[in-house]
Amino acid sequence: MEQRLSLVTLGVADLARAQAFYEALGWRGQQPSDDVVFFQAGGMVVALWGREKLAEDSVTADGGGWGGITLAHNVASPGAVDAVLAEAERA
Repeated sequence: MEQRLSLVTLGVADLARAQAFYEALGWRGQQPSDDVVFFQAGGMVVALWGREKLAEDSVTADGGGWGGITLAHNVASPGAVDAVLAEAERA
């Protein structure tokens, strides 16, 4: 498996406030919809998404102990997904 991340998604309680914070740091993002912002960060993307939506998408309960972060390693094809998952299972 290539040693890289494609996407880090941060679940945030207040999207506008989180976006303003990163923009105050000089980051420039794209907001294709009202509920997500994407920032290009070198060879990967950092996304800000509502914490409740991220928990639902992650099929987890957000009882306060969940970190609200997901990591993605994107690949080019369904076959590559199978290969990466098989490698992770062997590990």
